[in-house]
Amino acid sequence: MTQIPNIITLLRMAGSFGLLFNDMTGVAFWIIYGLCGLSDIADGWLARKLNCATKTGALLDSMADICFVACCAWKLLPTLELPRWLWLWAGVIVVIKAMNQISSIVMHRQCCFPHTLANKVTGFLLFIAVPLTFVSIIPISIVAAVATFAAIQEGFALA
Repeated sequence: MTQIPNIITLLRMAGSFGLLFNDMTGVAFWIIYGLCGLSDIADGWLARKLNCATKTGALLDSMADICFVACCAWKLLPTLELPRWLWLWAGVIVVIKAMNQISSIVMHRQCCFPHTLANKVTGFLLFIAVPLTFVSIIPISIVAAVATFAAIQEGFALA
């Protein structure tokens, strides 16, 4: 029973890779996308509800989040026509997050992915904004602003 949240997280990783083998204009892609997003909410909630939240589970959840974002990016970014400034902004966020990890490794001798409220809000907004980006860049621009704040806040949480 205590492994159910981790199993859900592993299924999200498998589903993320499944996105790579589906056409994003098909229903299967978006069903898998939705299930991955719901599982991201379910695994943490269930871990807390069953009182079985662990550092390993939190790290696994973060790895699954990275996997999901990377697979979605691999499929979706080539089809989106995003302005250069938005690409640069995304690059700045990646650099900040990478520096946070390097700092964590140097200071604490381990990777750390804090599950701050700002990071959770960023993930939720990103999940919603991705499909909307086909219509307008405004939702993804809002996510970029929140993600910038979350990345900066994450650096303070790791200090």
